Amino acid sequence: MTSTVSTTTPAADTPTTTTTSPRVPRNRKRTARRPREFTTFDVWILVGSMISALCLNWLIFYRFTAGASAFGFLLGSYATFLLIFAIVTTDRVGRLVATDRVMTVVVVTAATVVFIPLVLLIGYILVEGLKALRPNFFFEDQQGITPVMPATSGGGFHAIIGTIEQVGLALLWSLPLALAAAVFLNESRSKWRRPVRIFVDAMSGLPSIVAGLFIFATLILPFAKSGNPLFGYNGFMASLALAITMLPTITRTVEVVLRLVPDGLREASLALGASRARTVWSVVFPTARTGMTTAVVLGIARAVGETAPLLFTSFGYDLMNSNPFAGSQESLPLFVYRNIRKPDIAAVQRGFAGALVLMLIVLALFAIARFIGRDRTKRKSRAMKPQNAVAAPAKKQPLKGGEND
Repeated sequence: MTSTVSTTTPAADTPTTTTTSPRVPRNRKRTARRPREFTTFDVWILVGSMISALCLNWLIFYRFTAGASAFGFLLGSYATFLLIFAIVTTDRVGRLVATDRVMTVVVVTAATVVFIPLVLLIGYILVEGLKALRPNFFFEDQQGITPVMPATSGGGFHAIIGTIEQVGLALLWSLPLALAAAVFLNESRSKWRRPVRIFVDAMSGLPSIVAGLFIFATLILPFAKSGNPLFGYNGFMASLALAITMLPTITRTVEVVLRLVPDGLREASLALGASRARTVWSVVFPTARTGMTTAVVLGIARAVGETAPLLFTSFGYDLMNSNPFAGSQESLPLFVYRNIRKPDIAAVQRGFAGALVLMLIVLALFAIARFIGRDRTKRKSRAMKPQNAVAAPAKKQPLKGGEND
């Protein structure tokens, strides 16, 4: 950049123009580096910071002081490690990259702290459950089983049937109400939307045992002396309690899915003369079908492992009862709860087998939800690219002046 400065001398009133030379910036060679790049030297920095933090805290906790607990030592070492790692990384690659590296370490540490107990829990259930899990577990009940018999005797077929019937009935009661509530919260402009949303959010934090106590106090106790088996301990009452726990989960998930539907589709349907109800049924629901299916599966997974509401509704039964409207009925959560509390080792092992089967069912439900909710746009775009390449017409070359003749 060239700057021009004008000066005036007192002897002659003629301005003098002075031209200064442009400033030439210094050529500082700096290599562009992304925060995600992680070289071998960065690994050594990470390891060195960790070793330095451990050694420093070892001196402080076990040499200079009387010592402390292992948890305090680990917590102090981790804080010191983050500080040393941040200082060294900032000095080497800059503040931006150092901030990204430190936050990455914090996130990975938090994920590890959560992941390790989960792996230990699943592994423990898997090891203990396989001891009593045999093919007959899926075809037999507990008829004729005594405490002196081995854990492989009998099965949990009656509990599996009870779980399927109770959760199926609960889905039958809760799904229409959840869809209606989600449509009301998202598609209507009523002044009652805010109270309904507050009520749904409050139900999401409701303990499941409260749902069982509600059904027990309103439908079982008042009609206990009536002699009607429908208002006693049975799978139908259990399904009502499970429906209360499933309702807020499905409602909130479907509401979020309906918000993702573009407003242009609704406006186009209304512009063509369709009613709002017809628009919701023929445009909004088909568009959000994948997300709604995922919401249903998540609601089932929420209720399939509940035990507390079943203690006051279905009560549990060791034999097969395929009629959910009459008599006590078993389910997998109750099967696990009742066998784990027994004093004999065989019953405890059967409880672990039931817990393993229940865990596999929940895992299968989440896998189905993940499969249904997968992104299909990439596959469609890949399938359309070859067709577009084939169908694209060749551009016509312009004719030259001599070719027109």
